[in-house]
Amino acid sequence: MCDLAPPYIRSIAPYQPGKPISDLAREMGLQPENIIKLASNENPLGVGPKAQMAMEEALHDIARYPDGNSFALRDAVCSKFGVKPDQLVFGNGSNDILELAARAFLHAGTEAVYSQHAFAVYALVTQAVGAKGVAVPAVNFGHDLTAMRAAVTPRTRIVFIANPNNPTGTLLGKQALHDFIASLPREVLVVLDEAYDEYLALEHKSEAINWLGEFENLIISRTFSKAYGLAGLRIGFGMASPDVADMMNRVRQPFNVNSIAQAAAVAALDDEEFVLRSFALNQAGMAQITQGLHALGLEYIPSHGNFVSFKIAEAGKVYQQLLQQGVILRPIAAYEMPDYLRVSIGLFDENARFLQVLESICRG
Repeated sequence: MCDLAPPYIRSIAPYQPGKPISDLAREMGLQPENIIKLASNENPLGVGPKAQMAMEEALHDIARYPDGNSFALRDAVCSKFGVKPDQLVFGNGSNDILELAARAFLHAGTEAVYSQHAFAVYALVTQAVGAKGVAVPAVNFGHDLTAMRAAVTPRTRIVFIANPNNPTGTLLGKQALHDFIASLPREVLVVLDEAYDEYLALEHKSEAINWLGEFENLIISRTFSKAYGLAGLRIGFGMASPDVADMMNRVRQPFNVNSIAQAAAVAALDDEEFVLRSFALNQAGMAQITQGLHALGLEYIPSHGNFVSFKIAEAGKVYQQLLQQGVILRPIAAYEMPDYLRVSIGLFDENARFLQVLESICRG
């Protein structure tokens, strides 16, 4: 039966998520409460109090289908970001937004351009619709916009850009990014993935939403999985011109965003205090971890996200040794970075334990 699937589907290597705590507990015979997971860039503070309350209230109506148009959430996003209702697309996580863009605008014979070391889902959604992915070599682990512009051909329909980039944490300058988008033909869409924007310092905050009126070929994706602490609910949204949003909504599955996720997201947008706490914790944790890596003599890539990737000899072996001691990181060999591991920023004690275990491994 597998032969009935198209060759481009059969050749897909499925996305590998971070190892769940429950899996490691079973495999290693460890107690779940003794395991720390710093693998999936989740918010170590958990869910905010306003979102928690909204989820509990939404449970009373769980027998009903969710609002397929996400009216309340649409209104909240419009108020928060100054966009219009017809510019929005909601998804089952921001991954869904990336896939909707691919399904709406890519097909066999077309191409999508993205950077080496960029989020693996760009290549996956491109291949899943039979289009060709063009990976452009990175510069210092970041996007080479000059080379990416040169890679655009008459067959290019989408350029994927992550800013900040995952898993490297690199950040493009605002003017350079604006000039790049301006240089593209109007028929080439830019999907700007801003999953980590809430973790940016004020001077680095994205201004791309202000560009939507200038560039009809711009799609901005955002998520509630990171700073808002709603990763388990899977909810994200895209902002684009009305015509582009309309095309994406045509291929969107009915009820793709559940009612609990919608209620939590509305409340999360109203909980600025929680987001600020998440940002402050991340800033402190980033300093704690990078100082610890420096003390161990390990190279790392300066990051603008809630994670940092560091270089270490025999990274695969070190990853396994960390697992044996109940510390879950993310190996990133699949991103052509076999000598690196990525660690998410956790709570102070979690960061300290990671560094302690890593030191014991390095000192051997």
